[in-house]
Amino acid sequence: MKKLMSFIILVALALTVAGCSTNKDEASIIIYDGTFSEMRIVHQMVKMVVEDHTDATVDIRDEMDEVNTFKEMVAGNVDILNTYDGTLLTTFLKLDTADIPAGMTLYDYANQVASAEKGVHMLDKLGYENTYAVGVLPATAEKYNLKTISDLAAVSDQLVFGAEHGFYTEEGSMKYGPFTKFYGLNFKENKPLDLALKYTAIENGNIDVTIVYTTDGLNKQAGLVVLEDDRSFFPEYYDALLVRNDLFDRFSDVAPNLEEVLNSLGGQFTEETMTDLTYEVDVNGRTPEEVAHEFLLNKGLISK
Repeated sequence: MKKLMSFIILVALALTVAGCSTNKDEASIIIYDGTFSEMRIVHQMVKMVVEDHTDATVDIRDEMDEVNTFKEMVAGNVDILNTYDGTLLTTFLKLDTADIPAGMTLYDYANQVASAEKGVHMLDKLGYENTYAVGVLPATAEKYNLKTISDLAAVSDQLVFGAEHGFYTEEGSMKYGPFTKFYGLNFKENKPLDLALKYTAIENGNIDVTIVYTTDGLNKQAGLVVLEDDRSFFPEYYDALLVRNDLFDRFSDVAPNLEEVLNSLGGQFTEETMTDLTYEVDVNGRTPEEVAHEFLLNKGLISK
């Protein structure tokens, strides 16, 4: 009886090990979704092109903020993140534009450091920049004769600033404290807001000045005047897929062409294109899946 039980236990262990091995081999590429439409659209495109052109699957999980997603990626729990070279440099790596060696681009330097120190790197740029910008209503721009961010300095004590909570964090140098110090701004009040409420707040007069993103469809709807960053405080923010260095080796059996497939998204977008895509989601109420699928079909990047 003891021999029989030992045999059963051994068989069970063997099956468990085999099952674990199978699950590991068939594991999905893991993505945690972003907190705004642009990231969600691109993540859906990643899933669609990968599953159309390889035998790999992509698991898009519930949204997580970028900083925590990056930490999980470095820990080995996330495979791909749609982000920006400026975010990689200033927020994830906690470096600044002054650290970039002469003759190197922000993208190349951030990639070099990230690969060497964190085991991750960016693929080809998707083709557009989505940098921070400062927006005001047309009436506010006219009343105070605002054309540049420097123009705000003389009247900031009469204005209320508002932005999403993430702009007030200490993660990285491109945030509220360094920004206001750099431009000498002293707003009458500043209000952290939920991202979804920011545009309503400025349209209703609850705030006067806000941070926008250059490819934000809601900014297009609101018709805000974007003030020129005349002293070049904000760095480049070119979009690209950030991946773990070991991704392509791990999926070489089921997706030997994975790098090529992901880079098929490179250079496919302009600022205008991405603004239109986010507008479809944020203003017209379409899903990121619908918008991503339509775009990829029209570009011939997926077959159905």
